Amino acid sequence: MENYNKIIESLTVRYIKSRHLRILKPLVIENFFDVENTLIYLKKGDIRYGDNQVAKEGSILFIPAGRMTNLSYNAQNSEQITFDQFKDNKEAFFELSRDPALKGMKEPNYLYLNFEAKIFESVNFFSSLDIPPFVITNCQVLLDIMFDTFKEEVTKDTAGRERVIKNNTERVVIEILRYILSNKLFVEQLATNTTYFKDPRLVSIFGYIKANLAGDLSNKALAQIAQVSEDYVGQYFKMLTGINPQDYIEYQRMEEAVNLLRTSKLSIREIGQEVGYKGTAYFCRRFKMMFGIPAGKMRRRESLMDV
Repeated sequence: MENYNKIIESLTVRYIKSRHLRILKPLVIENFFDVENTLIYLKKGDIRYGDNQVAKEGSILFIPAGRMTNLSYNAQNSEQITFDQFKDNKEAFFELSRDPALKGMKEPNYLYLNFEAKIFESVNFFSSLDIPPFVITNCQVLLDIMFDTFKEEVTKDTAGRERVIKNNTERVVIEILRYILSNKLFVEQLATNTTYFKDPRLVSIFGYIKANLAGDLSNKALAQIAQVSEDYVGQYFKMLTGINPQDYIEYQRMEEAVNLLRTSKLSIREIGQEVGYKGTAYFCRRFKMMFGIPAGKMRRRESLMDV
């Protein structure tokens, strides 16, 4: 347990948003993907996800950051669309409610919460565990936190609002981890994928990558940071993390690109350069390959929950 406490202490948690959505008509979204973690409380209605698994009414579906999955809302007689098509026409399927009481709706409706949880401010914690989406049941504490956070989200100009949301988001991460541990979920992944956080050389590499996304991130540069040979650094990184360093670097670059698309007014060309791509065309190709949509369309939406 001491190891998990150390991990929790090293986490940087950031609240993104929460939304209450009413489903206007059934749909299946192919290959849903977001760079942040997503919690979905099924207030009324079911969701099918992944390989035809079912999250039932009253449960919470957790989708780790960066995990691609199909999402099927009210699947019977549903329209099947790509994630790209959904983002172009999402107002036809979802309606936003800002009622903090979440009063009864006859139609299927869901409460969403998006958040970020990073170790050393660079590694997505839940993504690093390499776990699939899963359902959380009988966790009233987590549900109460989600409801309270949504209430704070929609109630403006209240004293301490930002602090409450921040504290709630940190509790969300802890309650998810507690649920995983108490239900003995993903035991092998936890045993394998949390040990590398103890290696100070790897921590140095993570920090260097985060600080130098537009700079030299060759194996030679990483080897100098880790004080290992250039021939060995790729093997060393993959042995500890399960991913080769250049794939990890590209994901970090693309994640920062998404952040800049959402929060800055930089052009697509400038964003590509900011995260280490010399050619705009190549950056756009790699972006679409990773996220399934052009960078410009990502800019026009903030996340699944915006309507």
